[in-house]
Amino acid sequence: MTRRFALMIDPVAADEPRSDYADTFTQVDAAAPALSVGELSTQRGDGVFESIGVVDGHAQEVVPHLERLAHSARLCDLPVPNLDQWHQAIDHAAAQLDNGESVIKLILSRGVEHGPTPTAWVTAAPAADFTTARQDGVRVVTLDRGYDLGAAERAPWLLLGAKTLSYAVNMAALREAHRRGADDAIFLSNDGFVLEAPTASLILRFGDRFVTPAPNGGILHGTTQLSVYEHLAAQGFEVGYDRIPASDLPRADAAWLVSSVRLAAPITAIDGVELPVDHALSADLNRYLLSPRD
Repeated sequence: MTRRFALMIDPVAADEPRSDYADTFTQVDAAAPALSVGELSTQRGDGVFESIGVVDGHAQEVVPHLERLAHSARLCDLPVPNLDQWHQAIDHAAAQLDNGESVIKLILSRGVEHGPTPTAWVTAAPAADFTTARQDGVRVVTLDRGYDLGAAERAPWLLLGAKTLSYAVNMAALREAHRRGADDAIFLSNDGFVLEAPTASLILRFGDRFVTPAPNGGILHGTTQLSVYEHLAAQGFEVGYDRIPASDLPRADAAWLVSSVRLAAPITAIDGVELPVDHALSADLNRYLLSPRD
């Protein structure tokens, strides 16, 4: 079975009704040249993306990921994707993956400068091994993201609610966390509220209540966080969204970074202050997140 490849997509209109989009897909070797040097995704990061976890050939949470891709496209004034076409592309890619954990990435770019728009493709590859992070946890530091909670509403051109390809700041934040001896970071607004991690959502536990920052202020609504909330609510826990002051972080009874591929990584320390770890619940969350989810 193929383990690493790309699937170039010839996008059709969002409202074009078809039962089969196979003739719009072209599979290529992941290492083969496939993009023009004028491609705006690589020149300017002008596009949006999604990363979908795949477990034993089953792509997880496909519909929420596609809905978020469409939301990001609208925020960026990109042509809205045909979700049925993209769903078939995901199915086509997932069917070729081996058992175990993989990742499928969806990329929608503005295209070639002064040329046709958009450019679209899917990549498929084995996922990294996150066993250590899931079992042993991660140490995090807090970093100022440089804007207040009202910035997204006040300045929509900053695209704070879109999952764009412009991830240089996120990667710089991870490098800064490593320089400080941590594994990851949690962004704070400059008016002192908790936002999210560079590549993950944050969930905090206070007693039997679980809380995550409200999806405003440019926070992405995490697909994995939503799945975790469904699982916790089914067990009778209270789950909710709130404006969380940074001063609440060290008061948490437990905390996790959750994302589509790493899944649930318990936080063991924040800014050098040790945090309690619920190993049993962490294991339960990861068992659930590794089960088939649509």
